[in-house]
Amino acid sequence: MNCKMAFSEQLTDLAKRTLDAAKANNRSIVTAESCTAGKLSGLLSEAPGASAFLHGGFVTYTKENKSKALGVSAELLKNKTAVCVDVAVEMAQGALKRSPANVAVAITGVAGPEPDEDGNPVGLVCIAVARNDVPPVRIEKRYGEIGREAIQEHAMADALTELIDAISEQ
Repeated sequence: MNCKMAFSEQLTDLAKRTLDAAKANNRSIVTAESCTAGKLSGLLSEAPGASAFLHGGFVTYTKENKSKALGVSAELLKNKTAVCVDVAVEMAQGALKRSPANVAVAITGVAGPEPDEDGNPVGLVCIAVARNDVPPVRIEKRYGEIGREAIQEHAMADALTELIDAISEQ
């Protein structure tokens, strides 16, 4: 049985470029994922050099696990829901604190097929990139109802693009 994930050529190229940037800038990566459920970490793990620059990832699908595993504020989750840029930032910062990595990327959102339990619409995705030495990157995207896989692909592509920029920033 082949357990290897299939990714588009664009995503595969972005993952390779991310790890190349990590190597060139002496950075190591950890992911914190919700709506992509570990696919971003899996994508990065397939790229050449992953074992030297990817520490792994956290899959925190529920609010409870976001709080327990990453330290996301339960009050923030209650007041702003799990799909907001503030939660994405806390996820990234929590992953950074709980890992030997020096850069973290987080994705939280609604991939569908239905809105989430708080009424957040399908296609709403928030991304954050955290480093200890600069303010976090905060992105909100509204992809619309383009299908679960397409939302996840767009989210991973946008997260990797932001990650490359953050890794390369001096």
